[in-house]
Amino acid sequence: MVHGTHNAEHDARNETVKIYVNGEFLPRSEAKISVFDSGYLIGDGIWEGIRLHKGKLAFIDDHMKRLWEASKSTGINLPWTKTELIELIYKTCKENDMHDEVHVRAMITRGIKKTPSQDPRLTISGPNLVIIAEHKKASNETKEKGVKLFTSTIRRGSPDYLDPKLNCHSKLHEVQALIQAIEAGADEALMLDINGFVCTCNATNFFTVKNNEVWTSTGQYCMNGITRAKVIEVCEKHGIKCRQKDFSLYDTYGADEAFVTGTFGGLTPVIKIDGKQIGNGKYGTMTKKLSELYNDLIEESIHG
Repeated sequence: MVHGTHNAEHDARNETVKIYVNGEFLPRSEAKISVFDSGYLIGDGIWEGIRLHKGKLAFIDDHMKRLWEASKSTGINLPWTKTELIELIYKTCKENDMHDEVHVRAMITRGIKKTPSQDPRLTISGPNLVIIAEHKKASNETKEKGVKLFTSTIRRGSPDYLDPKLNCHSKLHEVQALIQAIEAGADEALMLDINGFVCTCNATNFFTVKNNEVWTSTGQYCMNGITRAKVIEVCEKHGIKCRQKDFSLYDTYGADEAFVTGTFGGLTPVIKIDGKQIGNGKYGTMTKKLSELYNDLIEESIHG
């Protein structure tokens, strides 16, 4: 099995899941979209990854807020209200008899193009909506083992040409960074910002711990991750000092602990960066504490 932050335990039920495609539920093997789709042609689309936890979509209001911000930023006009889209996501989960340990990806593209082109005026349909819900329990082995990072030469972009906050389908530069990391024997890529400060990973947000302080980037050049925001929130709530600041690889290599965050895996410890062991190379005490506090916050959110 490929080792990384998106490792999931095998679940045979995923072979027969139904995929929502523009109002229809289709078997996995038949879930298709036109080759003239804007997302396929030019990566013109936005998406959200959401967890279904004990029958409830965790932090769903935060996810919808981020999706609607992306819609406004890209000029993709959504024909649904937030409530209607949430209902469609729940409907997809119900269609598949899903209740817990489920990961949902809702993907929206600008629509079908008349001909291959960047020009949005050549779009001849409304937005395409695909919802994929899968039984995906994060691998506990990955969490206990931790992941290794490699610092990519590919930087996170400047907000004036493709804002890193935008959760869009155009992920090629992150894929390139990950390929560098894999070729270097690591599991995920650590990426610097345009000024050379430690920023984020290719698919997750990055944190370090030193002297019981938690550090993460300023947030100007990284995905505005929901889990990232929740970790900062629990730090503030429980009196743990969390700094959003510029820091270097020098600071990172000397950290006591490091971890990455994401909707699917929650908090995953980092044991090595660029071949250098971080702390004692194990699942650290602060990382475990924050992981527990984050899980408590999920429970509060679904019962609130």
